[in-house]
Formats: sequence, C-alpha cells, structure tokens
Amino acid sequence: MITKDIVLLLFSIVCVFGRFVTIRNNIEEVEQESVIQYTTCQTIGKKEIQADSIGVKQSTAGTLAIIADGIGKENTGRVCTEIVIETMIQAYESYYTLQNPEYFFRSTFLEASKRIQRTIGERKGGASVLVLFINDNTLYYGLAGNIQLAFFRNDELIPISKGQTVKVLAEHAYQEGNLSKKEWIWSMEETRLWNYVGMDGFRQIEFCEIPIQLKKGDTILAMTKGIYETLSWQEIENQIREQRKLQILADSIVMEAEKKETDEQENGSVLLLKVEGLDEKD
Repeated sequence: MITKDIVLLLFSIVCVFGRFVTIRNNIEEVEQESVIQYTTCQTIGKKEIQADSIGVKQSTAGTLAIIADGIGKENTGRVCTEIVIETMIQAYESYYTLQNPEYFFRSTFLEASKRIQRTIGERKGGASVLVLFINDNTLYYGLAGNIQLAFFRNDELIPISKGQTVKVLAEHAYQEGNLSKKEWIWSMEETRLWNYVGMDGFRQIEFCEIPIQLKKGDTILAMTKGIYETLSWQEIENQIREQRKLQILADSIVMEAEKKETDEQENGSVLLLKVEGLDEKD
C-alpha cells in the first residue's frame, strides 16, 4: 500500500526548477479553434519550491482555467495545488456542455478539499483556488481563498474578485451592522484567509452573482500573491497598456515583480486569457 509520505514524494517531483517558468499558450488541441487565447508565467520568488499550479482545458463545453496558490510547509503546498488541478480537470473532461457552472464549481471545490485532507493527513496545508469558465461570451468564476481576478477593457483594469480574507469578512460585517466602524478600520490591513480549499470546515466559495459578458479584445488577468502583493495596481495596469502580445505581457508582469527583490517574495503566477474573434452581442 502506498503511504501518504510516498504520495507526497511523488508529487514533489513536479516542483519547478529555477526562478522563472513560462507555459506557452495553445497547449491543447481542440476540435474547433477557440476564441479564447491563454498563456501563463510563473516565478518561484524567494522560496525553494514553486507551490503555485495552473491548469487550462479547452473543449466543446468552453474554456476552463484554474490557478491555485499552495499553503503549507516544504512540498505540502505544491501537493495541494496539484490535487486541485487534477480533480477539476478530470471532472470537466466528462462534460460536452456545462449548463450549471455554479454547481460544477461547488462540487469540484468540495471534492478537491476532501482529496487534499485524505492525502496530507495531519499536515497543515491547502490552497487558494480560482476557477474560470468561459462559454461563448460569458465568464463565470469561483474562488476560495484569495487570488486576484480582473479584466482589462477600454484602457482600464477592472477588479472582479473580492477574496476570502478577514478584511473582506469584516467589511461585510460592518455593512450589515455587526461591526463598529472602529473595528472595521482596524481590520483594513488584515490579509489572513478565513477560508481555503483543504481546511477543516471548508466553507462556501465566492461565486460571481452576475456572469460577466465579454467583448472582443478583453484581457482577463488572474494572479497569485507573489504578484499582487509585490506590484501596485497601477504598475500592473501600465504593463497591460504597454504590451499587446499576450505572452510578452505575462512575461513582463512577472519580470517586473522579480525586479522588486523583496526578502520574503512569495511564489508568483500570472494567468492571462484574451478574447479573440468573438462575435459581439448587443
């Protein structure tokens, strides 16, 4: 019987060598040419192991993209993100069409969380996970933890995700009258997670209440904390304005983050998707 330690060792083999890794777009062949182009770029930062993982699957159902930020010591975070990617891609492969993205997100997030707990046992670990699904001109997303999601349109970078941090939780409590203004202000810099995949008592995901209607030329950006904690929103927006080719843009965002050379720089990953050739609807 394969022990949990052996499973962890096998997963650790996939850890990224070097600081700067790029995954080119159009990795997978699909029956029809997709209107969604994608690419990714990663940096290991100042860490020994790249715990971020990214997976993209394009099919007749649409485009599914996952970006996961691992939590845990040594190789545990990487193990957790690989479990997430494998779980969600495997589930998606059985769909020819996906009529209920919310149900798909909630069920696969829960399954991934259970698999992580079974695999890592008593170790503390998990992952922040963002899943995107694009069908025709509609974007849906599900999020547990904190990964930043935005899209660029009309020369402006527009934030989408809120994140499941103590800061966001406190803001909701304040708006509902359950927290004083002073307590809310004190929590403004609190970035600790109150929910993530793999934690005991894994809770609900953040799901888009209103799906986003995409237009030709829109660029969708997802990034882990090694990027959004290192670069300002303005710096990221400037990079998108200056670069038109998707791969060059992904590389330039990551290189700009690496230039900061902060002592505790986290793993950083960028996932970019661009709408190409879409017939716009009124």
